[in-house]
Amino acid sequence: KMGSYIETNDTLRINKVQGFPDVLKVKEHTKSPYKFEDLQGKVFKFTSKPSIRIYQILPVRNFLVEELDGKWLYWGLCHILSITHDYVKQETSGTFTIIHLNSPEQMKQAFALTDRRDDLNYFGQINENN
Repeated sequence: KMGSYIETNDTLRINKVQGFPDVLKVKEHTKSPYKFEDLQGKVFKFTSKPSIRIYQILPVRNFLVEELDGKWLYWGLCHILSITHDYVKQETSGTFTIIHLNSPEQMKQAFALTDRRDDLNYFGQINENN
């Protein structure tokens, strides 16, 4: 088979198993929002993202999305610091840092502004009246 397939992304969508930061829990964040300063400068690692992917590189942001039970939760913005491709397993791994953390209200707005696929919205259907 000739050629290769490489996916270009502006969104790092991962679950806890793949390396979404354990310190971020949506139920805690919606009750008492985390402070960006507590995460600033920390480097996180993700692994086993299916497919060979390229992300936007510094200084361009990527959206940081947690996948929860097939739904997307827009936590904020990140910079991808490094990428490793496993061509045998067809997986991408890497490191990232969080550059902006959304408030709970911004999390809801981010999905409505950037995605709009109701079947993937962690918070349910988008209400056009909000």
